[in-house]
Amino acid sequence: MLQVDEIREIIEMVDKSSLTEFSYEANGAVIAMKKNTGSVTTTVQTQPQITAEPQAPSVQKPQPEASAQTETKAEETPQASADYDYEIVSPMVGTFYASSSPDSDPFVTKGSAVNTNTVVCIVEAMKLFNEIEAETNGEIVEVLVENGELVEYGQPLFRVKKK
Repeated sequence: MLQVDEIREIIEMVDKSSLTEFSYEANGAVIAMKKNTGSVTTTVQTQPQITAEPQAPSVQKPQPEASAQTETKAEETPQASADYDYEIVSPMVGTFYASSSPDSDPFVTKGSAVNTNTVVCIVEAMKLFNEIEAETNGEIVEVLVENGELVEYGQPLFRVKKK
């Protein structure tokens, strides 16, 4: 059986990671965690050990919902996947803003031309507003997130057709 300190350490690691679900099974004990709206729900169950063989830990890392939806869209429309050459991804966890203020027009929209220095959005993390640049030359062919949406590290924000 895991000690309380070990369980706390696992909870902290899962909370700090981009995992949305985690399960661990050892010595007849099962720990399952699932993140919901920023909080971590933990379930610990003890089961009588059926066999004397040690069980290997199992870790599940499902894709975030936004990525799963993006993959589904790409499968439904095969031409969409060939429609871009580059994805602008979030360099951090935070809140996506399409413009500098609620009254302003978005930095870029579908069809906007961008170059390496073009600011495409702002990601706010811990009250710091970070301007995200395109880092490539081309045209925005798809905006993948909504204004005010929480984004993860490495999550695609825009798709660009390079020129």
